[in-house]
Amino acid sequence: MTQLARSSGVLLHPTSLPGPFGIGDLGPEAYRWVEALASARQTWWQILPLGPTGAGNSPYQSFSAFAGNVNLLSPEHLVRDGLLSRQFLGRAAFPDGWVDYDRVAAFKRAMLREAWDHFRGGKGPAGLTEEFEQYRKTESSWLDDYALFTAVREFVGGASLANWPAEIRQRDPKALAALEDRLSADVMMTRFGQFLFDRQWAALRAFAREKRVKILGDAPIFVSGDSSDVWANPDQFLLDAHGQPTAVAGVPPDYFSPTGQHWGNPLYDWDRMAATGYAWWAARLRRQFAQVDFIRLDHFRGFAAAWHIPAGEKTAINGRWVPGPGRKFFDRLAADLGSLPVLAEDLGVITKDVDDLRIGLGLPGMRVLQFMLGSPDNPYWPHNFETNTAVYTGTHDNDTSNGWYAKLDDGQRWQLGEYLGRAVPSAAWELIRLAWSSVAVLAIAPAQDLLDLGGDCRMNTPGVAAGNWGWRIAPQQWKPDAIQRLATLTYIYDRDPNVARPAKA
Repeated sequence: MTQLARSSGVLLHPTSLPGPFGIGDLGPEAYRWVEALASARQTWWQILPLGPTGAGNSPYQSFSAFAGNVNLLSPEHLVRDGLLSRQFLGRAAFPDGWVDYDRVAAFKRAMLREAWDHFRGGKGPAGLTEEFEQYRKTESSWLDDYALFTAVREFVGGASLANWPAEIRQRDPKALAALEDRLSADVMMTRFGQFLFDRQWAALRAFAREKRVKILGDAPIFVSGDSSDVWANPDQFLLDAHGQPTAVAGVPPDYFSPTGQHWGNPLYDWDRMAATGYAWWAARLRRQFAQVDFIRLDHFRGFAAAWHIPAGEKTAINGRWVPGPGRKFFDRLAADLGSLPVLAEDLGVITKDVDDLRIGLGLPGMRVLQFMLGSPDNPYWPHNFETNTAVYTGTHDNDTSNGWYAKLDDGQRWQLGEYLGRAVPSAAWELIRLAWSSVAVLAIAPAQDLLDLGGDCRMNTPGVAAGNWGWRIAPQQWKPDAIQRLATLTYIYDRDPNVARPAKA
């Protein structure tokens, strides 16, 4: 497995970038963000999954594990490429600091349609038609299914896959052929949107490489039941004869949730996947490794064993642990893909089999400083870290560090102050210093902590269905001095691998 150098980075999903078009995108502000990371001596820009968002606008409930989110397309870059009129930009009237997803989706849909019309009218950079045709051929294994899925979903009024007409849900060849003919224009526009996304993302990633900034991506272990992945590959999942899950994913009851967590994602049929050499997973990761430099593999414990909840259960109480594919899965992928640049998300209640799998593979695990208070033997205290660890001040699922600190009781604040040996004027920056000074090979802080923001800037609250994923950097929240401050800490704690070091005697 790929080894990390001692380094650091910042977590910020592109949707959270500032800009005038209602949502962060792959345009000028993304390039300025990369420049800021380079100025701060950061090696990593960590992002969340890049797929088209489904239920609750969550990037972890995507319509595809392969497709990109066209809401991230830059209108300014489409204007530059001659695919969008400058007048179109004048239609944007969005608030700062928050994503209004419904309005953004309508705006970006209209934008894509105009870009598609311009392209069909012969506009755009020289050679774009040939590029698009080559892209269609290269990516057809997932692109054709996703494009038809998207067109069908719109055709049936946005109904989820479980509520599609049976002949379409079960992919009757005659029904599909009729739909492909009827919806051909929308199918082609969806293909074009994916082409534009990959084109803009590739340009941004190339710029990041020039600045020596790497991308740390994210691969959710499970996919949405309402996705082209399940629709196109039903034999890879535990589904009944009607295409409905026989069991769904979640986690069992624990200290934090007396009924557990009922995620509802379909589960993999690992035996059938093994018979194909895990071909679907190999294709998925091959595509992601073409987009990013390293991947955080979400819910790593599911590869050792996953909590299976019988279909129809309303809570996660009556589930059971079912073994996953284990080491053979990773060995086969490494044989197909080469060394796997993967970080294991091993948060929560982790059993020995999960630790044994991660350690045996040589993968770094995760530690979150917001979980450290309590007993001195708590593995989340920095003095208990092993080197092969990625330490986070918090993640997208946590409150901001300042929001977390505001909710601590007096005893917890006393313990943190004693550990630090000083007062806590800013919990965010104290946790950043703790993370950066630790032995962990990788240190990451969310942008909200870099900018010293409070709990009102939280990205996601697990278990809350609405109101998540919308935070964006507002103009008044940007603090240029934070860049130099982070650069100084990164140098002091030796987390800039680009700094030349004298040879050891």
